[in-house]
Amino acid sequence: MALFGFFSKEKKETLDKGLEKTKDSFFGKLSRAIVGKTTIDEEVLDELEDILVSSDVGVETTVKIIKRIEERVARDKYATTAELDIILREEIASLLTENKSVDVTDSFETEHLPKPYVIMVVGVNGVGKTTTIGKLAHQFHSRGHKVILGAADTFRAAAVEQLKLWGKRIDVPVIDHGMNTDPSAVAYDALKRGMEINADVIIIDTAGRLHTKVNLMNELSKIKRVMQKIIPDAPHEVLLVLDGSTGQNAVIQAREFTKVAEISALAITKLDGTAKGGVVIGISDEFKIPIKYIGVGEKMEDLQVFDRSEFVDSLFKKI
Repeated sequence: MALFGFFSKEKKETLDKGLEKTKDSFFGKLSRAIVGKTTIDEEVLDELEDILVSSDVGVETTVKIIKRIEERVARDKYATTAELDIILREEIASLLTENKSVDVTDSFETEHLPKPYVIMVVGVNGVGKTTTIGKLAHQFHSRGHKVILGAADTFRAAAVEQLKLWGKRIDVPVIDHGMNTDPSAVAYDALKRGMEINADVIIIDTAGRLHTKVNLMNELSKIKRVMQKIIPDAPHEVLLVLDGSTGQNAVIQAREFTKVAEISALAITKLDGTAKGGVVIGISDEFKIPIKYIGVGEKMEDLQVFDRSEFVDSLFKKI
């Protein structure tokens, strides 16, 4: 499969390596399931269903994939188990195409975006939210864009300090008021400062709490209202960060956050340390929200723009 534009050889190699655990686990199970079998019969499909569910693709998405394969096998009487991975690959690629997980151009370029482009980042504590913000800021900054960070997760001292450390590390200013201060005031000042210096991108960190949904909804709504006093259409993007290594817990978090916030994009982190990469397929199918970034390593460049074609290619790549 061809590499598209911004997708360099190095990034492709990182993606291949990042999905290794998922690929090895999935194809190991699939090989064992079809050993000694030649036709794609009901028993093979039952085994495949179990494999997809155990790979955190999700029950509903798995049923959808199995149904598509059944229909193809019914049309093509000569389909064999040797072709199963090809059929599976094509159906997963088709599913991702139908969802909003479309291939995007390099999302770290800003020429086509409003200026300043305001991103509000949400997600529970521990998913890699602040690290994702740091990596996003680095990639924008490294392309010559002016970036400002707003430390509006003011309920955790560690979150504010971590963001400030990221700011120093990548030479990007961070607006903070310290801990236990008004998050919306931080966001307001970050946007105000961004307008003053003609920033290209402003990224606002927010509190990662789900146990008080009403308070979270009210807080995020207030932050948006206050930001709109400075930039009427802010935020331009609400990015939900999910930890891919938690499998179905990530799906549950996505369900909860979509109830309280208008999520417009997703970042799925920590895929390199897990065999649960199938969760990307299930999340894309269930929520129809664009997966914009995936994390496949520790380095700053290892937060990649999600390319469905390359994702499927890496997942099914034979050694």
